[in-house]
Amino acid sequence: MRILYRSLLATLCMSAVALCSDTELPGTGVLKWSEDELPDRLMDGAHKFVERQITNAAKERLRYWPDYEDGFAPGGDSVSINRQVFRTIIGAVDQRLPPRIEYFGNTAERVTAYEGDGFRVTTVRWPVLDGVWGEGLLVSPAERAVAAAIVIPDADQTPEQLLGMVEGVPADSQITRRLIANGVEVLIPTLVSREKLETDDARLKRSDQTQREWLYRQAFHMGRHIIGYGVQKVLAAVDWLEVRHQQEHASSTRPRATIRIPDPDAPEPPKSPSDLKLSNLSYAVGRATGSQEPIGVAGYGEGALIAFYAAAVDTRIDATLVSGYFDSREDVWSQPIYRNVWSLLKRFGDIEIASLILPRKLIIEYSESPTIVDHKGDSKTPAFERVRGEVARMRRRVDDTRPDFVHGKNGSTVGPFSPDASKAFLKSLGVATPANPVPRMHDNRFAFDANERQRRTVQQIENHVQGLVRKSEHVRDKFMLYELMPELNNNRWSTEKQHPAHDSKKFIEGAKEFRRKFNEEGIGRFDEDLLPFNARSRKIKETDQWIAYDIVLDVYDDLIAWGVLVLPKDMKPGEKRPVVVCQHGRNGVPRDTLDNNKTAYNDFAARLAERGFITFAPHNLYYGEDRYRWLDRKANTIGCTLFSFIVAQHDQILRWLDSQPFVDGDRIAFYGLSYGGETAVRVPTILQKYCLSICSGDFNQWTRKIAATDQPFSFMRSIEWEMPYWNLGHTFDYAEMTYLMVPRPFMVERGHHDRVGRDRWVAHEFAKVRWLYAQFGLSDQLDIEYFQGGHSINGEASFRFLHKHLNWPEPE
Repeated sequence: MRILYRSLLATLCMSAVALCSDTELPGTGVLKWSEDELPDRLMDGAHKFVERQITNAAKERLRYWPDYEDGFAPGGDSVSINRQVFRTIIGAVDQRLPPRIEYFGNTAERVTAYEGDGFRVTTVRWPVLDGVWGEGLLVSPAERAVAAAIVIPDADQTPEQLLGMVEGVPADSQITRRLIANGVEVLIPTLVSREKLETDDARLKRSDQTQREWLYRQAFHMGRHIIGYGVQKVLAAVDWLEVRHQQEHASSTRPRATIRIPDPDAPEPPKSPSDLKLSNLSYAVGRATGSQEPIGVAGYGEGALIAFYAAAVDTRIDATLVSGYFDSREDVWSQPIYRNVWSLLKRFGDIEIASLILPRKLIIEYSESPTIVDHKGDSKTPAFERVRGEVARMRRRVDDTRPDFVHGKNGSTVGPFSPDASKAFLKSLGVATPANPVPRMHDNRFAFDANERQRRTVQQIENHVQGLVRKSEHVRDKFMLYELMPELNNNRWSTEKQHPAHDSKKFIEGAKEFRRKFNEEGIGRFDEDLLPFNARSRKIKETDQWIAYDIVLDVYDDLIAWGVLVLPKDMKPGEKRPVVVCQHGRNGVPRDTLDNNKTAYNDFAARLAERGFITFAPHNLYYGEDRYRWLDRKANTIGCTLFSFIVAQHDQILRWLDSQPFVDGDRIAFYGLSYGGETAVRVPTILQKYCLSICSGDFNQWTRKIAATDQPFSFMRSIEWEMPYWNLGHTFDYAEMTYLMVPRPFMVERGHHDRVGRDRWVAHEFAKVRWLYAQFGLSDQLDIEYFQGGHSINGEASFRFLHKHLNWPEPE
């Protein structure tokens, strides 16, 4: 009889959640996929989904080009806006220094590298940004030049090779010798090479970075780009050519150039496409047509990319030759990581970029591209049909404004810098009948070190980015805090013992726009409607205190959400309980939080269920090492990130939990460790359905964590190449993200020996959050626990925090 009574009591207790099935949660379908296959199914679906989004972006691109509906006609408002957007996403936004050029060398070197019949080659440098110089070779004709050209070698070529002074570039590809013979002044800049980064740091060696990737990673997070720095060096050279020619022709009766070098007092360039207005486009540069000798840019490989992009953003460039680069860009995510440009494919394929150049002269040469392998992406010569197909997308109403397309017979490659392409380029610079190339040269400098020049080139850009990192806190304050609370932006000393608290309503209302910016422009958001839940379940474990189910939900076509729901057995009929969403870290699975006995997690989802909470442990996509990193790369091309998927999945999970009869939808909390802690300052700040958030083993000074090169805990020294977010260093660090939690409770859990960060930086960032909460009289909504441990769930103060703010009694 006693056994029968206990069985009946247990059945009554479980009736609250109608657990009448041995295998499925009532109200759900049957889950047929095994736990082992679920991570791969989720990842495969996410990749399939984003690839379809990339395809759709190409189809929908014309909505950003309303002037082009009848064909790519130059002019119109959309051209101006898109040019400015393009300048912004390649990071070419900083005010350049006043233009000049100087001979460069030391007492052990000659600045003159070679003197020939009617020309001289000198070592030069020119200022670009604070501490950043362009360096290379200047070839000056003895007589007045008929035109000027900036010729940009591939990243693995040197200016000396392009001139034929040293081996490395075939004689037929040394276009500079043709230009010199025809009276064209030539400047050849140095690019950052693709060589592996030299270091004695064992951890940094394991990250397997090239010099270009090293600069790309830190710059990307600060809204700059290795591409943008290359473009800025070219445009700084154009600035000098403009000023030099203006000075030379100051007394001439010819029309003078209208030089519009950006004004130091002009507004800063917009930080995102949504900030762009036609009244804000004074940052563009241009000059009167026909006002001076023409200026051309030509490049090969990575140099062609720089030449192509420079001409797209600066209308002072009259002619452009692109060799070994032009292609269809839908697979740009598979190319070397330093070609990753945020949101590029939303507005731009190569032909849209070309439309920013036309009707100025553009020559596209189908040549063998540099073969690049294992640079977090690969690159090789594209098929001719792909290149021809991209060129054919240029639908113009005036035939003579199409690009020139130079290629061999039957779609074979030519060049690079073939005679036909060189002839077309010279013609566009005003040379009708080209002369034969000048003889090959040799280098007369007896102490020149190209490796030292390359070291300077890398170090100067790194120094510039690190300057941005150090100043970024003040930029972020101006971006958000002082925008929402301008009364706080003062330096007055206060002697008052007490300050009254501010009303938080104004801040909370103003934070809505920053939440939108963070969601759409920082994290990235897919423009899709969530599907019906189509919930499927399977019981996976039962103890004397709880029952656990795998739950799978549809999110978007091909994208699912999966997690483990744990229900306490002592729930009463009709009772609604609080939920704690327990999030695993990198390469984890939901069971890691439940019963896999991993010391990092200490089975905290099960422990919380034993305290009476319902728990739900989602599977997040940071699983499978580089598979999720490639997912992030694909998403970046359309202005999204790994968290674009994760936010959508959590949105659907929250909606489903809220629909369950045993869940109190107003008491759903988030608690995550490591990458799950990273989720804790991204997802709940966007999804306000989460009533509180606990960040464990991750809270940090995030800009330093991502982009600083002087911090041992920085991701700059690790394999996590997906960590940079476009321009997040100037917009949202962890303090700014957490500001979006106001007035909801927020907590940090920090082990003193957790090498993910340092106590002083954690305290620094958390102090900013504590200060803001205090201004609203909300100090009791915050907590931080330091414990003598490492990268793990401690589960002491955090559990008390959950009981307090979810209004659930602690067990005796």
